[in-house]
Amino acid sequence: MTEAGQLASANRRRARKGAQVAAKSSTQAEPSQVEATRPTPAQQRLARNKLAKRLRRLTGKAVADYDMIGDGDRVMACLSGGKDSYAMLDMLLSLKRNAPVSFEVVAVNLDQKQPGFPEDVLPAYLDGLGVDYHIIEEDTYSIVQALTPEGKTFCPVCSRLRRGILYRVADRIGATRIALGHHADDAVETLFLNLFHGGRMKAMPPKLLSDDGAHVVIRPLYYCRERDLARWAEMRRFPIIPCNLCGSQDNLQRQAIKGMLAEWERVQPGRVDNIARGLRHVVPSHLADDALMDFGALERTVQRMPAVDLGVDATGPTGARPIGAAEPRDALGKSLGAPNLSPEKPGGSSDSPPRGERSL
Repeated sequence: MTEAGQLASANRRRARKGAQVAAKSSTQAEPSQVEATRPTPAQQRLARNKLAKRLRRLTGKAVADYDMIGDGDRVMACLSGGKDSYAMLDMLLSLKRNAPVSFEVVAVNLDQKQPGFPEDVLPAYLDGLGVDYHIIEEDTYSIVQALTPEGKTFCPVCSRLRRGILYRVADRIGATRIALGHHADDAVETLFLNLFHGGRMKAMPPKLLSDDGAHVVIRPLYYCRERDLARWAEMRRFPIIPCNLCGSQDNLQRQAIKGMLAEWERVQPGRVDNIARGLRHVVPSHLADDALMDFGALERTVQRMPAVDLGVDATGPTGARPIGAAEPRDALGKSLGAPNLSPEKPGGSSDSPPRGERSL
């Protein structure tokens, strides 16, 4: 080997040795760095209590704002095994303990006979809470597979079948309210799904009535954000059951919308909150639906349009409140302010927009 080759070989050996030393020192430093950034038990308790208080306040406010639950109601909490429905059950049980009205909560899970569904998880969890519950076994999986064309999403067929079964169960157990675990992000995503793929300004309401007037569906988490529910699920260590039916499909339209909203939120934080707020501040006179606005009678209208109809004036927004901002009639929301949220001892959420129902 030439002198130049020997020198190059020695340089390579030194470089390798230096890299090994650096890697070793980096590995040895990691535990101390992790310890330095890991929250203390006191910090973890504080974070949990703050999140619990926010979720409880927002749930109570939504229930109060839309008159979702009244005295003597029997609320059927649809538990799918996902993070949202677990959180909804937590909030309803907390509301039951603290609200100024008296009502019952009964959990219902629809076992759709999907392959790999763990049948013992939810009964064990609900037995531990001491909550009244029903497990309904219906093989909708085979029907959905048979009726869904290749390349199409399972959600429309699955949602219709599931909703019909839940209505039937509600009648059987005497439920006066059917509670689903949809949240603010679901409502915004559904708005854009209908806008982009159906040409309709339609989302999902916080409360709706079936066409026959027999069933009232409520969404107590309507003011809650998905990121908070995900954090709560992690803190509570819920036994999450994934949906193998929906999760088995790629390129779902809802996932595309979710990605779009995530990018918007990254570029401009708070945008999704603004859109969710917009669902509650609709100005029909500034849209083009003649079923909502009699444009032919505008010239004969004596009363002037209120200033708020302009949406945004020269000085800025018209004073829209943040999601969950306190109001004088927020009695249920205020009653949930205590941070303690241990589940009640004694005592399936749908991810698709409703079909064939009207808002209350």
